[in-house]
Amino acid sequence: MLGLIISLIVIGLIAGAVARLLVPGRQNIGILATIVLGIVGSFIGGFLGYLIFHKDSQSGFFQPSGIIGSVIGAIIALLIYLRMGSRRTVR
Repeated sequence: MLGLIISLIVIGLIAGAVARLLVPGRQNIGILATIVLGIVGSFIGGFLGYLIFHKDSQSGFFQPSGIIGSVIGAIIALLIYLRMGSRRTVR
């Protein structure tokens, strides 16, 4: 169980950092938010992988995915976050 938590944190950090590097612009989020972004991205990537490839159907819809799926999911989550954040700011 501890290994799962540590691997989620490490994969989350890697996927979140890569997603932040690939998305242009400035993101004002810290290291903890980057880890959460990567973890959320992992589940988004697993969900999209299930929808597209119909793999792991015994375990349900929400699946932790590999690093590539995690990065793709983190990019999607970051773009959604940036869009929602830009609506809240007053110009």
